[in-house]
Amino acid sequence: MRKDRTVIGLNLPAFLMMIGVGMIVALFPQRIIDFDGDGRRVGYVASMFALSYIAFQVPVGALADRFGFKRFIALGYLLCFFAGLGYYFSSGSIMIFLGRLIQGAGEAPVWALAPALLSVKFSSDKGSAIGLYNAICYVGLTAGPILSVFLINRWRYENMFLLYAFACLAGAVLTLWLVEDVRPNGESPGKVDFSGVREMTRDGAALLTLIGITVYGAGYGVFVTALPVFLMSEKCFGHSLVSAFFSLFYIAISIAQLTTGRASDRFGPSRFMALGLLFAAIGTAAAPFLFSIRLLAALTLASAGLGVFYLASMIFLNETVDERLKGTISGAYYLFFGVGLCFGPPLFSLVMGMVGCANSLICLAALFAAFSAIMAAGLRRFGR
Repeated sequence: MRKDRTVIGLNLPAFLMMIGVGMIVALFPQRIIDFDGDGRRVGYVASMFALSYIAFQVPVGALADRFGFKRFIALGYLLCFFAGLGYYFSSGSIMIFLGRLIQGAGEAPVWALAPALLSVKFSSDKGSAIGLYNAICYVGLTAGPILSVFLINRWRYENMFLLYAFACLAGAVLTLWLVEDVRPNGESPGKVDFSGVREMTRDGAALLTLIGITVYGAGYGVFVTALPVFLMSEKCFGHSLVSAFFSLFYIAISIAQLTTGRASDRFGPSRFMALGLLFAAIGTAAAPFLFSIRLLAALTLASAGLGVFYLASMIFLNETVDERLKGTISGAYYLFFGVGLCFGPPLFSLVMGMVGCANSLICLAALFAAFSAIMAAGLRRFGR
């Protein structure tokens, strides 16, 4: 499988682009400050990306089910290429925000449609195939910041945006060259139809999983936004330890997805969804009471739990629909994930303002634990 042209044509472009994403994500605050003189509008960097990322998930999935996956994945890379050029040539913060809108639209098919294509091409080993793809994405995200440390002292930081742009262009070319545009039984739906998402929400097990994905998205958002603030303000973490946390976060998710994919192919994904949320709950609940290396170990356990749930829930949803709706279901997955990612951190910040960060983490752990129990009981009830 790993030597298959399509696997290479999906994994290599994703790795290159995610290296670029890892390099540029930390540069946006400085870019906005350079243009505006302050950081009051830095929050729009995330909001603009999330807006288009969420909005395009289901439509692009439905279109891919109708017309094929390959062209939309390549188009996603091409949009990210133009976004990177916009960042490099920008003369004001508005161009940065516009670029983030374009980047969000571009990343939507890259994250959603590649797993859908793999689930069709490798129907009996889809867990391993999707797990490998997602793990490679996170390895790229881990490698990007490390590479930027070496390049930032040799280049102007704006050049990172140019490097990102051409990594995305290479991704578009490699996708068009290597990827086989797989379609189930050589057929496609007769028309673009969004009713598959509505029908899916009538399936109790699928609806429960989608709600769990929203909780996962909220937890993921907290881990990459509010948690570093907690580590610096209450646990006295410096820059190096915060960087170590992010590296361990991405590495744990990568390893968890590689192992979960194979295990799900053998034992089924249902049990791993509840298990992943349980690991996330244990690690998150322990964090307020630990320091230094032990704290990092607890957060690594929680990160691995999130990675287990991420892949297991994706595989589970892929198994609930006909092959001709794989793009739509993947889009729905990232739609619900995006909702949690968008609204989870602000809600966490609101709770944090009332009860403090440590107690807020305990509340988040309780939410993980509650949904672990609910999913275990609910999926058993629905015969899954």
